[in-house]
Amino acid sequence: MLVKVKSVANVGLESYGIDVEVDVADQGFPGFNIVGLAGKAVEEARERVKTAINNSGLDFPPKKITVNLAPADLLKELSAPSPSKRPTVLHVGFRSLYRAGHVPGASFHGPASSPEGLADLKMWAQGVARPTNIVLYCGCCPLAECPAVRPAFTTLRDMGFTHLRVLILPNNFATDWADKRYPVER
Repeated sequence: MLVKVKSVANVGLESYGIDVEVDVADQGFPGFNIVGLAGKAVEEARERVKTAINNSGLDFPPKKITVNLAPADLLKELSAPSPSKRPTVLHVGFRSLYRAGHVPGASFHGPASSPEGLADLKMWAQGVARPTNIVLYCGCCPLAECPAVRPAFTTLRDMGFTHLRVLILPNNFATDWADKRYPVER
């Protein structure tokens, strides 16, 4: 049985949409695994979920349960037939990471961790309509430690952009995007 629902991931004070896919299989060893965009905090939630089910008076099913967390809608948006429906994807990390591989259609404006990179981002943004659908990402390291995403997000928000999102990459671009066989452009 496969169930797919929309949910939200919180990173600091920001919230982002994600798809949660749950598969309960009769075949395989019983267990409960969280895959996809799962970080340490989400992996620890496994035990909290089991405890909550047991404490509610229900029995935890002795089946193989897999929970997949994926970036909601972004892959669909990237493949939209009309370019006007696609988000503007900005890589705000290091140029070497961008050259090694990036989200298809992403443009490089950074690194936002440096004054020069932020100046490049601001210069690009001056000619862009404020309601533009923008997705930011870096992919250099765990999102919580990333030196580039927060300054880029803050700068664009302060410039009046209203449709900003961050691509949640808990570890890095290679692990959380490329290794999962999401499309990569070089």
